[in-house]
Amino acid sequence: MKKTSPPKKSAKKKSGRGGSAKRSWFWRLFWRVSLISLVLLAGWMVYLDAVVTSRFEGRRFEVPSRVYARPLELYNGASLSSGDLQRELELSGFRKGDGTKPGTYSRNGGRFVISTRGFLFADGPEPRRRLALTIYGDQVQDFRVLSGDNSPIVRLEPAQIGGIYPAHKEDRVLVQLDQVPELLKEALLTIEDRGFYEHFGVAPLSIARAMLVNIQAGEVVQGGSTLTQQLVKNFFLTREQTLVRKGNEALMSTLLELHYEKDDILETYLNEVYLGQAGTRSIHGFGLASQFYFGESMRDLRLHQVALLVAMVKGPSYYNPRRHPERATGRRNLVIDVMAEAGIVSQSEASQAKSLPLGVSERPSYSENRYPAYIDLVRRHLARDYKEEDLQSEGLRIFTTLNPGIQNAAEFAVKDMLSRMDSGSDDTSLESAMVVTSRDSGEVLAMVGGRDPQFAGFNRAVDARRPIGSLIKPFIYLTALQEPERYTLISPVEDKRFSLVFEDDRRWEPENYDHKERGEVPLHEALSRSYNLPAVRVGLDVGVDAVAETLQAFGVTSPISRYPSMLLGAVSMTPVTVAQLYQGLATSGFNTPLRTIRQVTGPDGEALSRYSLEVDQVADPTAVHLVQYAMQETMQEGTGRSAYRFVPQQLTLAGKTGTTDDGRDSWFAGFSGDLLAVTWVGRDDNGPTSLTGATGALPVWARFMAQVPQHGFSPVVPDGVDYHWVNTQRQALTDEYCDNARLVPFLTGSEPDQKVSCSGRLERRIRGWFEGLFQ
Repeated sequence: MKKTSPPKKSAKKKSGRGGSAKRSWFWRLFWRVSLISLVLLAGWMVYLDAVVTSRFEGRRFEVPSRVYARPLELYNGASLSSGDLQRELELSGFRKGDGTKPGTYSRNGGRFVISTRGFLFADGPEPRRRLALTIYGDQVQDFRVLSGDNSPIVRLEPAQIGGIYPAHKEDRVLVQLDQVPELLKEALLTIEDRGFYEHFGVAPLSIARAMLVNIQAGEVVQGGSTLTQQLVKNFFLTREQTLVRKGNEALMSTLLELHYEKDDILETYLNEVYLGQAGTRSIHGFGLASQFYFGESMRDLRLHQVALLVAMVKGPSYYNPRRHPERATGRRNLVIDVMAEAGIVSQSEASQAKSLPLGVSERPSYSENRYPAYIDLVRRHLARDYKEEDLQSEGLRIFTTLNPGIQNAAEFAVKDMLSRMDSGSDDTSLESAMVVTSRDSGEVLAMVGGRDPQFAGFNRAVDARRPIGSLIKPFIYLTALQEPERYTLISPVEDKRFSLVFEDDRRWEPENYDHKERGEVPLHEALSRSYNLPAVRVGLDVGVDAVAETLQAFGVTSPISRYPSMLLGAVSMTPVTVAQLYQGLATSGFNTPLRTIRQVTGPDGEALSRYSLEVDQVADPTAVHLVQYAMQETMQEGTGRSAYRFVPQQLTLAGKTGTTDDGRDSWFAGFSGDLLAVTWVGRDDNGPTSLTGATGALPVWARFMAQVPQHGFSPVVPDGVDYHWVNTQRQALTDEYCDNARLVPFLTGSEPDQKVSCSGRLERRIRGWFEGLFQ
């Protein structure tokens, strides 16, 4: 009998067992993969959680330090021109108006009405006030407080002149949620995230609704991201459109909502959102945006302004109101309509707001560093006490000594006079630098680093080390005059050629700039006319080392070559160093370190550092007084007399010219009763020019001094100094010599033996002069 094959049933059983094994293998793999995925997801969530919490628990923002000019003080009698006041108001973000709304002013000729915004200083808040004043003859008159706390002196909000920014160039003004107007919060949530207080970081229904709207429109017209997601994207992630980034965004948004309160998230969003660009700086947050676009504090914004800022969240570049006003107006009006539909504002309020112009200021009230040379010096001074990373991120407020009106005058003088010197020539390679300080305090009021003051490149005021030429002569004679038994202002000094032969047989033969010799001349004349030969002779007599020590006592910290050529200015210094030197002469022998910073505070106004006035007496004030006398003579009769083509004759000045070989460096340093200024003119390649100190630097200096209201230099005569009449032949006077009389100061005990009074003759001469003047 033939055997049959096994029934197919058994084959089915085998197949079933195989299928079951496959399914079992699949589920085992599935669960393993799922488990691994869960572990990886959990690990990734732990990592994202650490990222979220560490950023929020630590310092949330890198807030740049803000650098302010000195606050302008207004009071009866303050020296101020109408133009300077208007410029400073505009620099501080004030806008023309009727002077009733905070941050506005009105002007009618010299009559001003100003409504201040108030400001938090380290010594307390300066409240809002409404002021009225008149400026006549460059002086504040009829100063009154129309509303607000009455005070005889009012400080305006200082102008922000720059900042010290993080490497990523983000800028913001931090605000707390309770400082944000309710209207702004409601508008933002209505437009960007109506369900903000209900969702948990992600709103699936909003995403679905946005997808539907976008599909129907054929383009992206609505976003489904919550404010939390927007914050996470800006705060932690890049802007790339990938599924991985979107997944991370959703996870981190959920984690953020899990750890932090809604109000905390909203406050952070208000400070983080990107709202525009200012050059290389990005404008973040509504606090800075309100100032950047309107020049106003956020608390003073009106409905149409709030709507514009909220409208720009969708696309700050696309809806930039300065570049695209029509787009911005359309988007703003749409936001106003939505606010009206939501019942936030009434229809009449909406209609009125839509009829208003955008109201954006013509120029941003906060821009790049306005005065790069000055900010450069500020940063160098700050580096003594602060780390760069703290300056870039801690939101410090740095109150400087810069005076915007004086800075404007210095910039104008440099540009105007160099343009005149270029006139008729194709050579525009002349450069210049200027440093202006307060004569009494050493505060740096202005600084120009080149003929283009906005160029943030080579800062000649701080970094250009050039030979100072005849600027050294006052210090040679000061060294000598501190020995009154040997030298007085009328001591005869020889203006005759001579030569020095060194050990290596080298010969040095100095000569005067005009190649002339005058025999014996009085010391005061040698200084005021800037003769070289007498200066070298006196310097060699008192000693090159002694002159070098005088320079060091007055603030020179760099090495000084102690060769005879140093006595003709063969020592290189920067304009800032020269200003430091002459500060000591202007303050009667006190070394007063130059300073650019008055105070540094934290963002809350707490004082961190105070930079008070420091002085150190380094020279005998009586001897310095004699040098000041000769420097005044320089301006009246000597090498500086051409300054009076620019400044009024009644403004008493003291100064000194300086010139190096072939006119490579033209210098002038001088002071009035209020200001000290140092000017340098030359070429960056050290090439020759046709200029002297009197034809190059002095016209720039005088052009500047002519623009600034100030008082003449009238030094107090120190104890130990007596004035006596002498004639031009340096002899004690008899009455017949009074027509050639000169009243000269002497250190007590060094005066001439014979003393004859010429006061009667002088009084008759002055009386006759006045009678002739008014006939």
